[in-house]
Amino acid sequence: MARSKNKRHPQGELRIIGGQWRSRKLGFFPAEGLRPTPDRVRETLFNWLSPVIRDARCADLFAGSGALGLEALSRGACHCDFIDISSTALSQVSQHLATLQATQYGACHPGSAEQFLLGADGPLDIIFIDPPFGLSLVGPVCQALSTSTALAEEAWVYIETPKGEALPALPENWQLHRDKKAGDVAYRLFHLSQAPGSGRVVPPAQIV
Repeated sequence: MARSKNKRHPQGELRIIGGQWRSRKLGFFPAEGLRPTPDRVRETLFNWLSPVIRDARCADLFAGSGALGLEALSRGACHCDFIDISSTALSQVSQHLATLQATQYGACHPGSAEQFLLGADGPLDIIFIDPPFGLSLVGPVCQALSTSTALAEEAWVYIETPKGEALPALPENWQLHRDKKAGDVAYRLFHLSQAPGSGRVVPPAQIV
């Protein structure tokens, strides 16, 4: 859930675009700069994830409105943890889960992504990283993930950033699976294989 001044989506509303809740619209408090990941980005992302989304355990590390995690549940994920430092945001995600009669499939965790990962129960199959833009939050979270014991052996990590922003150095076992740009957003999907001997850091990646 990136924060941006570019309002590409009707303020205060998100639409689930696929799966069992397809076309359901959910309102959220329109905090300054808050927006769901754009529809076309989510559509592409979940096309990439379609072979692995069913029965996956997910974590939406910067949940905001919950757009990514709710989309995952709609498309067959068995559980999603929603993490955010905003109690208002998490309260609204809880309301969304209740509205969708899906409270047993989601859990809300107040606090930072790093705090969650320190005590997370695994295995987590899919991680969504879509932090507020311009605050250099991707690096610390990727570092926390690289040492986390909560990841599944074959995990997937989605990262959304402003176009042209370089990613931090990532472990060697983070293999770029797909990447794309839409407007001023760059988004990437990494496949993480917990193979013996993995972990050497590779240079930052950048989309220009």
